[in-house]
Amino acid sequence: MPPTDPLRNLGVRLTSRGGELRVWSRNATAMDLVVFDSRDSSWVTAVRPMTKDSHDVWSVTSSKLAPGARYAIRAGGPKGKTQDFDPTRNLLDPYARGLARTADGEWRSYVQDDAFDWGDSRRPGIGADHTVLYEAHVKGLTKANPSVPEELRGTYAALAHESTIAYLKDLGVTTVELLPIHQSVSEQRLIKQGLANYWGYNTLNFFTPHAGYASRAAQFGGTGAVLREFKGMVKLLHEAGLEVVLDVVYNHTSEEGPGGPTTSLRGLDNASYYRQMDDGDYIDVTGCGNTVDFSLPAAQRLVLDSLRYWHNEVQVDGFRFDLAATLGRDADADFDPQHPLLEAIVRDPALAGAKMIAEPWDVGMGGWQVGNFPDGWQEWNDGYRDRARDFWLTDIASARHNGVAAQGIGGFARRLAGSSHVFSEARGPMASVNFITAHDGFTMADLTSYNQKHNLGNGENNRDGTDNNHSFNHGVEGPTRDEAVLASRCKAMRNLMGTLLLSAGIPMITAGDEFGRSQRGNNNAYCQDSELTWLGWGERDEWQDELLLVTKTLLRLRRENPALRPVRYGRFGETVPSASQMDWYNDHGLSMRDRDWNSPTARTLQYLAASTPEFEEFNRILLIVHGLEHDVTVTLPEHTGVAGYTLLWDSARDDLAGARLEHSPGEKTLIAGASMQLFRAG
Repeated sequence: MPPTDPLRNLGVRLTSRGGELRVWSRNATAMDLVVFDSRDSSWVTAVRPMTKDSHDVWSVTSSKLAPGARYAIRAGGPKGKTQDFDPTRNLLDPYARGLARTADGEWRSYVQDDAFDWGDSRRPGIGADHTVLYEAHVKGLTKANPSVPEELRGTYAALAHESTIAYLKDLGVTTVELLPIHQSVSEQRLIKQGLANYWGYNTLNFFTPHAGYASRAAQFGGTGAVLREFKGMVKLLHEAGLEVVLDVVYNHTSEEGPGGPTTSLRGLDNASYYRQMDDGDYIDVTGCGNTVDFSLPAAQRLVLDSLRYWHNEVQVDGFRFDLAATLGRDADADFDPQHPLLEAIVRDPALAGAKMIAEPWDVGMGGWQVGNFPDGWQEWNDGYRDRARDFWLTDIASARHNGVAAQGIGGFARRLAGSSHVFSEARGPMASVNFITAHDGFTMADLTSYNQKHNLGNGENNRDGTDNNHSFNHGVEGPTRDEAVLASRCKAMRNLMGTLLLSAGIPMITAGDEFGRSQRGNNNAYCQDSELTWLGWGERDEWQDELLLVTKTLLRLRRENPALRPVRYGRFGETVPSASQMDWYNDHGLSMRDRDWNSPTARTLQYLAASTPEFEEFNRILLIVHGLEHDVTVTLPEHTGVAGYTLLWDSARDDLAGARLEHSPGEKTLIAGASMQLFRAG
């Protein structure tokens, strides 16, 4: 970073003369550093005036800014509808790397102790084509795990516990994507209801790990203890070959709307940090009360510096950006694919190698931007999610109730093959993060068990959460003992998991889906911190153990068959390195015709994919998909170079015991209703 950079070293940096604090504010007219007693964070021990340079950076150097020192900022400035200056208010440093509470519940910044011995720990550096994301909540993943010492359950240390790591490695995922771990607080509305924001999408500060996820020993272990526990978690996961991706919420802050709590940015320069109308009303494209204005360099720099900190000093491997379309809105609040912040995030040399995953939408006008992010970004693909759910759930429901499915197989096939109609050729199939479920919405088990959301426990009379679930309860709403219904649900889950793990693109599993975790129909459990949202580690039903085994099998098959995970899109008549040559056949073993793609009564295809090796051995697979509930006889395709087919997996079975494994081209074979079969072709 050039030494002349006007926004260099914001926050506190330790120097030979003491700690130097640098804070950006364009509109402040006065600013003070306030230092508090080390034992009583409400007792002021020093106030030092700060000076402003020509680049709107206020600074002060003080010997009192040593590791562990509690401090705040007070800012004065002009009155007006778009400002909220109050020179008596204690504000958080936006760059604070440590936060502490006072006895009366206020927050104080503190000077962090960053010391940590990384030893020989290195990032795993897993390529996109080998990446399998596992979305998990730090607390929820281990809170109920009896293999973890009780005092550690639900903490960073528990996530790095040998039992947790062994489970993740045995499952076969590569990358843990953690729901927000930046220090967060609950919204005022939830506090009044006696609830809490469990998910953590209400960030107080972009540089500090959430203290509530640390062990009690770390929380009371003095300066740097919480950060050391977090770094220790990253180190141990890396040593096990697992990556860490953070879900980051830069689009809004916990200051909420204009009447919300003023803790930092609003009090430092409301007009510069938040999008507003001339009358001071906020332009809210996040649905969370405020929207950070990324048309200005200071807000852009805040994000980039936060990312650099977590990637370089805390060694995390990547980031998933909540409501990322907000980060790409210009001065007129329009989305710009070439927005300087979106470009900088994937071009910054200090962030080289980090995974950058966008949730490519927000709730503002023009907010749905799937496929429109710059090269270097990967994106959550909600079209994939909806099409996969529809194919295996709502289309099946339609066929049952109306005698015909709602649509043919063509749209499903496009998603299976990497969504080339969504992402540019230059970006390729690895731009697509495929998912069936995520933290918000139904779990996979609930997708197969509920037609309606059941969110009364959230305190909003079931108004919250989406009504557009693309789910099918298979005849009974919620729990049942009906064996036929249970069997249909289990097969549907196997089909959904099979689709996810056998598709081109990067798969993301939501923690617990691998064994059929339920939230009892709650599709918006953001305020539920209980067994409802924690993973169950105790005894499971037999079908859950079977589903877990199926998930492990599918993950192994994905690893072993590079034809399932092409890096590039193929081009007709050409051999493209690290792509897959794809041939499509109908149930008669003939090339697909228009009616085969589009007819709701012809929902069967055979997908023959051959890798074009660049770094791995040649591989060819055949995937048969049948999307109606009656059995069908399929003629296996005859294709140059294919002498036979070996059955690897069948979603109609828990395992292949007793199944005939070897088949010949041109042979007829029976495919069970609403099922998939995977073969290796050789």
